[in-house]
Amino acid sequence: MGLLSVIVPCYNEEENVSLFYETLMENQSYYTGKDITLEILYVDDGSKDGTALEVKKLRERDERVHLVSFSRNFGKEAAMFAGLENAGGDYVVIMDVDLQDPPSLLPEMLSYLEQGYDSVATRRVSRKGEPPVRSFFARLFYRLMKRISRTEIMDGARDYRLMTRQMVDAILSMKEYNRFTKGIFGWVGFQTKWLEYENVERARGETKWNFWKLFLYSLDGIAAFSTAPLMLASVMGVFFCIVAFLMIIFIVVRKLLFGDPVSGWPSLVCIILMTSGVQFFCTGILGQYLAKTYMEVKRRPIYLVRERF
Repeated sequence: MGLLSVIVPCYNEEENVSLFYETLMENQSYYTGKDITLEILYVDDGSKDGTALEVKKLRERDERVHLVSFSRNFGKEAAMFAGLENAGGDYVVIMDVDLQDPPSLLPEMLSYLEQGYDSVATRRVSRKGEPPVRSFFARLFYRLMKRISRTEIMDGARDYRLMTRQMVDAILSMKEYNRFTKGIFGWVGFQTKWLEYENVERARGETKWNFWKLFLYSLDGIAAFSTAPLMLASVMGVFFCIVAFLMIIFIVVRKLLFGDPVSGWPSLVCIILMTSGVQFFCTGILGQYLAKTYMEVKRRPIYLVRERF
């Protein structure tokens, strides 16, 4: 079929580097039978452990192993983009090094590309092993995105995706600094086959994604692929202007009919606090979009490379 580039983002994953390689090679006979040449591209996202050293050891054994090492930690989004930029394959797949993206699914995914699909994406049908609170908010996020965005983002979608060169080039044409790859995959379109599988826990080590990081990541996704929050701020502004106008009429009429309306100041304070809170909330929404715009217009590089081979 041609060259298959396997992109593997890594951050402090020295104990999983070799294990991932060995697991991937278990299907070596399948790739040979299909005339598929492998290229394994580890992207070291500024790891502070021996991740890069482990990749170099693999390189000594197998020249198909490559490394792109960042000058510092730029985040997984930057690592995936760097992998796509440096991949030379006719087909490209993004996989997590912790084996939560099972390499055993690759043969089936490749078979769907032979049927004419442009990409094969994966989604988890269960979140077994995850904290219940994280699972609840994750599902809430996907439901929200379906309502406020025109871009297809599947519930439980993983970054584990096999793509043709045409789709990869389309993704690379989007040079935005604030990246939300799950949304970008949906935005570029192309014919996609979805594969479902049960959640697989990490082979070794601990996840680098805590609840706060996932929350900030979800905000990036909302700001990147929906302007609904801006519309919400506008609607709330109009609503409270109407309420304020009606309240002014009510106060004037009560003054004319009943005299000095001194009573009721507690409710007035509550109204002031509520409206000021809404104003700060709407200002925060505007601030998020302004911050994203500010980072985009700086035109800073998405990542910086310290070492590449």
